[in-house]
Amino acid sequence: MDRVTLRGVRAYGSHGWEAAERDRPQPFAIDLEAEVDLRAAQLSDDLAETLDYAELHRRVVAIVANTSYALLERLASDILEAVFEDHRVARAIVTIAKPAILDGATPSVTFDRANPRYEAG
Repeated sequence: MDRVTLRGVRAYGSHGWEAAERDRPQPFAIDLEAEVDLRAAQLSDDLAETLDYAELHRRVVAIVANTSYALLERLASDILEAVFEDHRVARAIVTIAKPAILDGATPSVTFDRANPRYEAG
């Protein structure tokens, strides 16, 4: 299976277990891989036949900015749901890291899930 990948997405949001983490936006680093059959795009050279990574980037940044959760797991779930709205995506992996939260360490959460709405083309 082919992949569309976004690495190093920087988004700002108010997420964290501690109330102080939700008081003001903090940086999040996100990596996203979406498995999708890209043969049609390869042949057609048409953006409609693939995932528009610019649109995917906008959606990820908007989700981080416009929601507020205690856990990264909940945020990762929302991002996967957005990716899975496209039934061509077979599977996706999302990693969300909080680079500014711990002194000398960067915690992260990774979800690797199959799309329950996947329709093989």
